[in-house]
Parts: sequence; structure tokens; C-alpha cells
Amino acid sequence: MPIEKILVADDEVLMRNFLVEALKRKGLEVIAAESGTKALHLLKEESFDLVITDMKMPGATGMDVLKFVKQTSPRTLVIVVTAFGTIENAVEAMQNGAFHYLIKPFSLESLMANIEKGNQHVALVEENTYLREKVVSNPYGYPIVAQSAAMKKILQEVQHIAKSNASVFINGETGTGKEVIAHLVHYSSLRKNHPFIKVNCAAVPDALVESEFFGHEKGAFTGALTKRLGRFELADKGSLLLDEITEIPLALQAKLLRVTQEQEFERVGGSKPIKVDVRLISTSNREMHEALANKVLREDLYYRLNVVPLSLPPLRERQEDILPLAEYFIERTCKENHLDRKTLSVDAQERLRDYRWPGNVRELANVIERAIVMDHGKIIQEHHLSLDGASRRHMAGKTLQELEKQLIMETLQIHDNRIKAAETLGISVKALRNKLQEHNLA
Repeated sequence: MPIEKILVADDEVLMRNFLVEALKRKGLEVIAAESGTKALHLLKEESFDLVITDMKMPGATGMDVLKFVKQTSPRTLVIVVTAFGTIENAVEAMQNGAFHYLIKPFSLESLMANIEKGNQHVALVEENTYLREKVVSNPYGYPIVAQSAAMKKILQEVQHIAKSNASVFINGETGTGKEVIAHLVHYSSLRKNHPFIKVNCAAVPDALVESEFFGHEKGAFTGALTKRLGRFELADKGSLLLDEITEIPLALQAKLLRVTQEQEFERVGGSKPIKVDVRLISTSNREMHEALANKVLREDLYYRLNVVPLSLPPLRERQEDILPLAEYFIERTCKENHLDRKTLSVDAQERLRDYRWPGNVRELANVIERAIVMDHGKIIQEHHLSLDGASRRHMAGKTLQELEKQLIMETLQIHDNRIKAAETLGISVKALRNKLQEHNLA
């Protein structure tokens, strides 16, 4: 529940006590102020989710309280209480940012209805803020191409499992489209009209992981200037994608296990249990037996998350999808760059089918984009594909680790910048650093 702490400011003792007791019975934390001056003092010392203020009070007025709140804490909602004869003041209050106003006398039901609307408003603002951040940082959006029997089977399984609330674990190599399938699970489910929130576990600094998941109270740590909702609260009634789950620090996995079992947690710096209804979708590009054996992921947590497993095949094992995907990326890239539609030569098509695609769908997207933006003409020839001679013939017999190492080396040669290389590979800088150490390239 986003609105938890309320300031009630009213100089009428009976009205003030009535509001305080009624709201406390609803499980809300309430602090009272007998004047506008006292309310301003409390607002300087503490943070509130909602302020209910009378318009006419000794000292500072309700309008003074409203203006102070909007200047110092814009996200705090304000409900103005006014007498019938001062309706003009209510209009002025709305123009100055009040969430709503109530005319005395009013019922508890009307007050609670407004608080519920406030809850919905706060949740929507938090979700929209999160989504605006993610739109900028997530440029990938691959279609679901299912010409191959393997992908058709995956899509059939998704339709079966989507209607349940069971946790889903999607495993597959980097670039196979795990996030795309996670989106499909959510938007095919009964939760589709509720939030779909993502946490890139590899991209969150270890020191901020707990706050990212569970949120924090004001003053919980240095820099926590306001209360912040975590991803679990943002995803309430919807789905939460834990992308690259094996990158979560072990110290936090025990707390995450408790949330998966009880759907309950506390914010960092808080003590009040918060109940949520969230469906968990997890992904990993690791070989899970190794991850469990190496204690990268707690076994008990894995089995809680792996209720319904989905294993995505690499692109080299679904050859029927290569050319349809390539055609989609050609059309998308040409449209984005305001270019005439290009076509693939027969040799280029053969080259694409022959390549091993260690970077999977993401690598295919990058190869096509490079070929188009270089603007070689209307037809993409084999030598425009920048595959560095890495055909199936030349790569036969190599292990996945060798292929991964080669892809990382080639990407670093192209960009000579770890941030750009990580973006191209579709992994975090932290994950790239770990890969470089793993392959003795650091």
C-alpha cells in the first residue's frame, strides 16, 4: 500500500481526533498537528505520503501547508478540507496541486475512497517513472519468430503455463530471446493488465541490490532522502522479471527465498511487513548444474523459482528461424534509418545459414544493422556481413566456451570500449568483466 504515513492538520479537536482514530483503525500511521504552524514544523522534520489539512487554521493556513508540501516533496499528496462557504479556496487549492478536497461535514467512506484513489495514483506514478527509465536503457525488442519446431514447441508451452501463477525459469544462452519470452508469459497471462517489472540483476551494484528489490525508507542509509518503492512493490498484482538471477549476491538470496515463499518483506530501514502478489519470472544464461555446484545460486531458491522450466534453443539449433529473423531486422533497420528496403543475395542467405551464431539472435541483429548502415547498396552481399570468416566449417569442433571467447574478442576489437562492447553483447559491464577474467582476457 503506497500511502502509509499521514499527517492530519486541523485546529478543531473533535475533527482532528476523529480523523486520527479512524485512520489508525485502518492500519495507517497517523501524526496530528493542531495548527498550520505545527504542520509545517512536522513537514520539515519527517516525510509523509499524504497530508490532510484544514483550510482555515491559526498561524499558517492550509494553503500555506499545501504550497510548502508541493515545493519540498512534490510526490506527497494533499487533501484539503474546507467548509461549504469557502469552496473558492478549494478550487484555488486544486490549482496549486492539491490531490482532492473534501467539504465539511464528510463521511469516513468518502475519505477512504479518496485515499484509495491516492494509492492508485501513487502506484501509477511510480510505475511510469520506472518504465520511462527502462525505455531509454532497453533498446532491444526482438520479434518471436517460430518457423522451427523447437520454437513452436516453446510458444505452445508458454500458452499453457501463462494462465497459472506458477514461477517460470527461462534458461538459454546470451541473446536467445529470454526477455522476449518473459514478456510473452506476462502478456498472455491474467496479469497482463497489471505491471510487468524487470530487474537486471547483473547491472545493479551489490550495495544497492536490496534497496532495488525491496525499496527503502527515508534515512535508511546515506543518500536515502525520500522513501522509495522497490521492484516487488511496483510489480504488485503483476509479474517481476529477475533477469540473470545468478548474479544476485548470495547474502540477498536468503531474503529473496523468504519473499518467494511468503510474498512478504520489509523495506530497507523499515519494520512493517509489506504483502504483495507477484508472479516471478527468472532467467539465466548459465549452465544451472554448474551454478548450483559452484554455490552461485542457492539450491532451495532455484527450486522455488524453477516451478515451470523453459529452455530456449540457441539460434544454431533453429536454422529455420535465421532468415525470417534476418528479414525482420532488415525491415526494421531500414525503416529506422529512412532507407529503401534492402534484400539479401543468395550467397548472403547461405552465409547466414552457415554461421554458428555464438551471440544468437542479438548477434544476428547487430550483423544486419552493420550491413545496412554501411549503405552498400540495395542488395546485401556475403562480404557485407562482417562475419570474419567464422563459418560453420571454420568453427566446427569448438566448444561453447571457445566460441564465447572469440565473440568477446571480436566485439572488443570492433568497439575498443568495454561499455559499448557490453551493450553490443547484451550483457552488463560487470558481467563482461567476469567473462574476461573467466577467459583470461582481463
